[in-house]
Amino acid sequence: MLCAIAALALAACGDSAEPAHHVQAARGAGTVVWAVGDGADGSDDAKGVARAIESDRPDAFLYLGDVYPDGTGADFARHYQPVYGGLAGITWPTIGNHEYANRRSGYYPYWRRHGGAKPWYRVRLAGWELFSLNSEAPHGPGSTQLRWLERRLAGARGNCRLAFWHRPRFSAGTVHGDAPDVAPLWDALRGHARLVLNGHDHVMLRYRPRDGLIEYVAGSGGAALYGTRPDSRTAFSRSGVRGALRITLSRGAARLEFRSADGRVLDRSRTRCRPA
Repeated sequence: MLCAIAALALAACGDSAEPAHHVQAARGAGTVVWAVGDGADGSDDAKGVARAIESDRPDAFLYLGDVYPDGTGADFARHYQPVYGGLAGITWPTIGNHEYANRRSGYYPYWRRHGGAKPWYRVRLAGWELFSLNSEAPHGPGSTQLRWLERRLAGARGNCRLAFWHRPRFSAGTVHGDAPDVAPLWDALRGHARLVLNGHDHVMLRYRPRDGLIEYVAGSGGAALYGTRPDSRTAFSRSGVRGALRITLSRGAARLEFRSADGRVLDRSRTRCRPA
């Protein structure tokens, strides 16, 4: 299928299959990408979020991790496929803590059937470069993943880049909170990227810009919801509501909305970036 926008899967390390999915032709107002995590539990609540995403006919979908309870092949068949399987052909995933231990029997076989899977990779979309990173695999100084990321950012021009992984560097969620161990990924992106998306805490959060990066936590995909605590670093915080993050990408700009499963717009934001 010929696409009006470039959606090019680029070289990554790990398994040989590339995560190259078809992407719909971009609509005039931009390329629509939805993102959410922590929704693959097979519940009616999760299916409601997925229906809201599908009804918008997105160009791409970022799944931010966690297939419950343990990410086995059976869990993907029972809990992921009935919820988000309809979006598999346009999905770029990242792995969560719930499926990491069983990744060789669950995550990798499932995503190989739907266009390929890698522990980390990058794609291009609507003038942006998207990095799927891995908060569960080694990501500290000297790790293969961090060296891969640093090589691809070295000398890169502009900052129209979006990175996503499961566990957030910063979180006002009451269950997990900040994840200091992922600081090497965050630090490598400073000056090179604009947006960071995560799941893990089952809430919706938008952080104020920090180090030139704006972090969004969208772990509200359907599993049991968490609470939030006061955090002066946040510009938007919502608990107790299931929904997802809708992103419209265009060259040099992004518009973002947190939307509930019933279609309410809960938060709007926008940012600009420097194209390469």
